[in-house]
Amino acid sequence: MRRFYFLLWLKWVAGVALSSILLACGISLLITALIYFNQGGASLSGEVYSALLEVFQFWFPISWSISLLIALFRRLKYIFNDCISGYELKLLACANESKRQGSSQELDVIGYGDLVKVWRRWFMLMIWLVGAMMIVALALTYLFTDYSGVFEWFSIYWLIAFVLLSAYFSFILFGSRCKRVKVVKC
Repeated sequence: MRRFYFLLWLKWVAGVALSSILLACGISLLITALIYFNQGGASLSGEVYSALLEVFQFWFPISWSISLLIALFRRLKYIFNDCISGYELKLLACANESKRQGSSQELDVIGYGDLVKVWRRWFMLMIWLVGAMMIVALALTYLFTDYSGVFEWFSIYWLIAFVLLSAYFSFILFGSRCKRVKVVKC
């Protein structure tokens, strides 16, 4: 079971990281190009190129924050109905739909509308787990480093690492605690 959760998380992290970075690069490149053409589109000299690189570097963390939220929602759909190490996560129908049909029915075709309630619960669970990781990081910072607080070393990149790491624990809790998700053998 531990192997299932780890491989599920690894597949999910690869998809989230790749899609969010590509989307953030695209958004940052688009903003940089718009600024470049809005300023008159000067010939590309070394000075103009370094200015464009600074604009791109400024917008990348901002657009990565936005694209990470989009990737978190979009990639949640792909963790269901995928057999990994003999197990798979199944999304169940809503309570009022399953009452009409007599039992909890597994959804084979999952749309983004089916994921809204599940995503909200999962996202709140991840927020709490990231908060817990930050408290642990703060305690470890005080014990083992010369830093006096978390904001001396904390950045958006650490936050994204905490989000991706907390997803592993959230999948374990999600599969056992959420009523709309269950782990089945395949």
